[in-house]
Amino acid sequence: MLLTGDYAKLLPALERMKIDQFVLEYATPRAGDIEVVGNALADRELGLGVVNPRTDDVESTDYIVAKAEQALVHYQPEQLFLNTDCGFGCFASRSVNVEEVVYKKLCAIVEASQILREKYS
Repeated sequence: MLLTGDYAKLLPALERMKIDQFVLEYATPRAGDIEVVGNALADRELGLGVVNPRTDDVESTDYIVAKAEQALVHYQPEQLFLNTDCGFGCFASRSVNVEEVVYKKLCAIVEASQILREKYS
């Protein structure tokens, strides 16, 4: 069973960490609302998970832009980085997804980042 729920229970530990950037999964609803982390950790950078490497569905550019804009309520553009949830190579013996799908997901992230740069630069 996958873990569910927002990052609220982890906030006390995360706040004590002396690090500059958190890389968190937000591509699936089970991660909860970005507001939980944004209210507490907006003084750090955020690697925002915007695509799910475990599915064959390619997230739309609009979806990724919308996720980033939710985070931009709490973070400055220079604090925000678009990432995959977990990564495409989670298992040493086999990739989580096929190259064609991975490529399309990465292209969607690139397109979204270009839109966001134009809009928020």
